[in-house]
Formats: sequence, C-alpha cells, structure tokens
Amino acid sequence: MCYSAQVWADYKKFVRHFGAVMGIREFWNTVWTRTHEPEARIKLPKAFDAAFDEPQTDDERAIKAEIDAFTAQEVTRTEQELFAQRTRLVDAERKLAAKPTKKAAEDQRISTAKIDAARARLQDLQRTELEDRDSRIFPGMWVPVMVMEEGRRVVKPMRYQCRPEGKPASIDRQFPGVYNARRDNLEGPFWKPIFGYRHGIMVVNAFFENVKRHAMEHRELAAGEAEENVVLEFRPRPLQDMLIACLWSRWLPPGEPEGRELLSFAAITDEPPAEVAAAGHDRCIVQIKSEHIDAWLNPDPANLAAQYAILDDRERPYYEHRLAA
Repeated sequence: MCYSAQVWADYKKFVRHFGAVMGIREFWNTVWTRTHEPEARIKLPKAFDAAFDEPQTDDERAIKAEIDAFTAQEVTRTEQELFAQRTRLVDAERKLAAKPTKKAAEDQRISTAKIDAARARLQDLQRTELEDRDSRIFPGMWVPVMVMEEGRRVVKPMRYQCRPEGKPASIDRQFPGVYNARRDNLEGPFWKPIFGYRHGIMVVNAFFENVKRHAMEHRELAAGEAEENVVLEFRPRPLQDMLIACLWSRWLPPGEPEGRELLSFAAITDEPPAEVAAAGHDRCIVQIKSEHIDAWLNPDPANLAAQYAILDDRERPYYEHRLAA
C-alpha cells in the first residue's frame, strides 16, 4: 500500500512537461468547496496553493482569490483556537497553584499541546518558502492527476481515495484502503467498471510505506516484544520523476447538477521488487514508461491485454529506502 507520496502538486509542471491543459472548472470547484463547504473535508498540499501565487490569467486570479480567502479564514480560526487554549492554560495553571488536581494537570497538558499545534499551523499558513513536505500527500488529500479528454491531456485535482461511480458515499468508510488498486484484482467487481475506461497518471518523487521494524530488520519478534511500526521513505535511483499508473472515477451525488462531482483516484500496486520486499513491505506502486502515456490514458476496454502489457513493461529503478524524517 502506498500510504503517502511526495508528488507533483503544481499543475504547471504537467503543462510544461506533458503539454497538458488545466481543468479550470475542476480547480475552481475544488478551492471554492474547500472554503465554503468545510464538511467536504478537502485537503490540499501547500504546494498546490503555491502554484497560483503569481496568477497570469483571469481564471488563475479567480482561483488565487479563493485560495487567499481560505487562508485568511484558516488564520482567523487558528488564532481563535490559540486564544482559547492560552486561556485554558492560564486557568489550569491558576488551579494547579491553588490546589493541584488531576483535571487541572490534564488541562495544562492538553492546552500546551494544542498551543504548540496552533502555532505550527499559523507558521505553515504564513510561510512562503516551500519545503519538501509541502508536496506530500496522504489518503483523502487532493492532488493533480493527468487524464485524457477529447484527445487532450488534461490535469485535474482528484482525491487520493477512489469512490467509484454509482457507489454510495458510505463506501469511503466501508473500504478506506481504496487509494490503491491491486494489479491482480483489476477485473474484480470493485475495479472492473473503471479499469479499461478511466486511467490517469500521478507524478511521484518518493513514496512512503508503513512496515514492522522486526520485518525491516529481518528478525523474529523477541519474547515479550510488541510490534513497532516505522515509516520508510523510498526514492528511485537514479533520481527521477515516477509516472504512476492510476484509475479514477467521476462520482456525482444523487440529485446534484454537473459541476458538483467528486473526482477521485487510486494508484495501482503490484508485487514489490526485491529491494522493497527486503525492506519489509509487500506492495509497490507501478511506474509506467513515458512512451506509454497516451496508450495508458486512452484505454480500450475491449483490449485489456494491452493495458496489462503497459503495466508489465514498467520502469524498474532501484528503490533506495531510509527511515522517514
């Protein structure tokens, strides 16, 4: 399972490298919904927003204005949280000075942690210099994905957790792990309506996996030792941008008009190469070759063998790993 990845979050990279065009409506809908419909829980990496820091067109300026409105809204909300937690901390410390109690000590601990979190959030909101983590995504976050529409490569923001068309929204809770699609199950009931019909590409620089420490260290658990989870960062050698094969879907809420749809996707995974398996993980995302881009984005459902051939004729760099920071 690719539980996290460092991606191309800037749509302009797709425009420059692949001649793609921006799905203007989808970008606008995504940032507007994030600001005005918090129940939609749209989360975007900071680098996604930063791509619009210097808008050149009216459409980009409109998207930038919505991003600025969201940022201002979040700054206000975070400052209010910071004030509330500082008040809680002062009250807890006053009570502890008068008569120590378990509740006051707990309030002190919780408010201190929340103050630190709010300060870090404010710093991130106001920071202008990008860091590597600003392009990192987790399941449930939105990321630019390249698809094909009317013979053109188009980049659209999509959620990294697929909700197939026709399925109920509750599928998100029922199957939380469908941000990945197993290659050996692409013709199963869940993925069959998508495989061969809606293919996309996400561009990744590094991916992160959860593994058990004892598996990574090639040993059995010691007597009385509890399993410990660690996160490994994998990067290809030589360093390169990885074109990751994806499946995507357009899900429209019942009774809603066009333009209110959810675009979501999953990365295809397969058996891991030897070095990933040796690090303790049993799956790996599939990196396709650049010469297969158009063939992958234009699948023929009557010729799935051609799509499997693309997945088999994949790039095979060496994936070097280290403990994630």
